[in-house]
Amino acid sequence: MHFLIFYIFLFFSIIDPTNLIAETLSVKSQKLNLRSGPGENYSVKCVYSKGFPLKVLEKKGDWVQVTDFENEVGWASRGLLVTTPHAIVDVNQGKNRRINVRSGPGTKFNIVGQAYYGVVFRVLDKKGPWRKIRHQSGLSGWIQQDLLWGT
Repeated sequence: MHFLIFYIFLFFSIIDPTNLIAETLSVKSQKLNLRSGPGENYSVKCVYSKGFPLKVLEKKGDWVQVTDFENEVGWASRGLLVTTPHAIVDVNQGKNRRINVRSGPGTKFNIVGQAYYGVVFRVLDKKGPWRKIRHQSGLSGWIQQDLLWGT
């Protein structure tokens, strides 16, 4: 029994819970090439624009392995990423349906805009399950967190 308690203590003392939460970064430049490996000599898998959120999976020198909201995995130069929080609409894929952007953090607030799947927003604030966002067009308001990826 003492060995079991010792091993449980050892297990939890080794694991750092802060490492279990993926770090989310955003594209800093106007264009970021997601590559198949950690270096410029690897092929480009896809291209992201400014603000696009990515979650870090692994770090290797000046390169980070990341994943996007559609589970595309690849490598990006760390110098082209920032910690400025961004999120992307992650519901209604393949549907012609929009989500509501509201004037306040709740469904009782007025609708000030709408957004389709894949639209990127900068996250300005958090209030419970709501995120205050701003689009590059200037539209700002509140969206429920469960409709977004990257927050």
